[in-house]
Amino acid sequence: MILLVWFMSTFGFQTEGLDTLSLKEVEVIAPAYQRFGQGQKAIAWTSKDIQEFNSRTLSDLLQETSPISVRQYGPGMLSSPSFRGTSAGHTALFWNGLPINSPSLGQSDLSLIPILAIDQADLQFGSSGALIGNESIGGSIQLRSNAKFSQKPQLLFSQEFGSFGTYNTRIKAGFSTEKLAFQTKAYRLFTQNNYRFEDLSKSGTPTVEQDHGRVNQYGIVQDLSWKIKENQLLNSSFWFNKANREIQSPMGSNTRDLQEDESWKWSLDYEIFRQKSAWLFKTGLVKDHLIFNGSLSKTRQLFLGAEWDYSTETKWKFHAGTRFSFIKGDLSTYSATDQRIEFFESIQFQANEKLIFSFNGRHLVYLDVFKPLIPSLGLDWKIKENEAHTLTFKASGSMGFKVPTLNDRFWEPGGNPDLLPEESWNAESGLHWQFKKIEQSLTGYWMDVDNWIIWLPNGSIWSPQNIRKVRSEGIEYQGKAKFQTGKILWTPNWQYSFNRAVSLQGISEIDPSLGKQLPYTPQHQATMRIGGKLNSFSISLAGDYTGKRSVTADNPRTMDPFTLWNTSLSYEGFSIGKIKIPMQFRIQNLFDTNYQVLYLRPMPGRSYHFNLSIQL
Repeated sequence: MILLVWFMSTFGFQTEGLDTLSLKEVEVIAPAYQRFGQGQKAIAWTSKDIQEFNSRTLSDLLQETSPISVRQYGPGMLSSPSFRGTSAGHTALFWNGLPINSPSLGQSDLSLIPILAIDQADLQFGSSGALIGNESIGGSIQLRSNAKFSQKPQLLFSQEFGSFGTYNTRIKAGFSTEKLAFQTKAYRLFTQNNYRFEDLSKSGTPTVEQDHGRVNQYGIVQDLSWKIKENQLLNSSFWFNKANREIQSPMGSNTRDLQEDESWKWSLDYEIFRQKSAWLFKTGLVKDHLIFNGSLSKTRQLFLGAEWDYSTETKWKFHAGTRFSFIKGDLSTYSATDQRIEFFESIQFQANEKLIFSFNGRHLVYLDVFKPLIPSLGLDWKIKENEAHTLTFKASGSMGFKVPTLNDRFWEPGGNPDLLPEESWNAESGLHWQFKKIEQSLTGYWMDVDNWIIWLPNGSIWSPQNIRKVRSEGIEYQGKAKFQTGKILWTPNWQYSFNRAVSLQGISEIDPSLGKQLPYTPQHQATMRIGGKLNSFSISLAGDYTGKRSVTADNPRTMDPFTLWNTSLSYEGFSIGKIKIPMQFRIQNLFDTNYQVLYLRPMPGRSYHFNLSIQL
């Protein structure tokens, strides 16, 4: 990688310009995973796409608009993603380029991420160790801020009232000049969660009220962008979040657990744009405190990195960089540190106007472990392109990896410092077809995950081992359209996924889980969403189908499939002078479906929500 940087800088190839975002927004180099992710499935949401979810969480957005399986322990409780049958720990989560998964647990709680806190979200599917880094075995989620220059001052105050004692307050303010962009967001969510449900653990399944599920969450996000010169940009973002929760117990249990989550995140980017190249220097800090029933766990992550881009007239594009991570965990049973150094490079070759190839590589050092190469290859081939049709073939092969968590290695008693990193090999191919205002895509994938870590009893002590090998394969189909009937503009989208994720290797040759679908992994999943807009009125209807799931690895007990429907009606035509007052009425679980995402974890029935905003 160092030789590549020296060679390109010394001999100075001519450039045709780098892939950047619009100058009207903060000009930044488009993320490498977008520019060099040929052949991999991706979904991107802009601030406009996620506007309807501004009073909700990332968990809700993924559940209703993506093929990802979201495992929820209850409303406002732990919510974790599952890409293509993998576990929550196999999903990398980034905020403004910083990995923010807990280093002790190896995952994040999506219910603690309000949509208001972000401006854009991207999903990358499949193993992306070369492009993304650690934990991206099943996929990755990228959350980003996106301040804008030369904008009028903006102020938004929004208040939502909902069923089960729900109150949601949001404030968003910002202003910008040609050189400075400033944005502040603040939020508070309170819910009593006193919904009623059928208690399956009691004789006659009586209807009871949830009396231990209160959530009180608040936070603030501060974004600042400064265009130092026409070719230099400084971006800084800060995010504080705190939540106090009464942890809902499963049916048949009467535990009264309490949990407090507190996090600080800060990122700083310095970008330099030149005629032939661009540099990005990044630093960031992530601090997490978790107090469970009075027991405090603290983790800190410090990141330093640099990236370099080069684009030539000879159809070649280059990207290289490095990232240093310092991690410290102070938990009730151990105190440990970890350091990681990563080097990565990407090369893209555009053979002609229709065919693009890419290669990505990453090299990782942590403690006494060295991964010499984590590779990926991909291509995009436009088979047909004219004014009406665009048909693109995509294919890729890649490797993913996951470093064992701090808990896996250092927990006392039982931690295993000799664990190997989990590894995956992923292959996928698909077609993307665009016909006028209709887009459809079909993707088939295959993935093997080796050295899968599971905790097993060793006498009276549980300890993690590299035991399991899992194969995941399936298809994903999605589409969207835009059409008009009379004065109504309709925007439907739909998705279906089939996933077969089975255990190929267990704790023994007679392990009953061998060849069985992984727990809580539906083979069939589908979403449908249609929006309609007439003048200042907007309406939406969303359906989410989750297929049958097993409760345990050997599959003796299964959970019934369920379908949830949500609907909303919005009006944006009311104003007083220059003050706009948009309103929204929303119904969750429209048909009052009785369902569980996880066994004996009650979920709420129908709920009503009204949102009133004041916008300047």
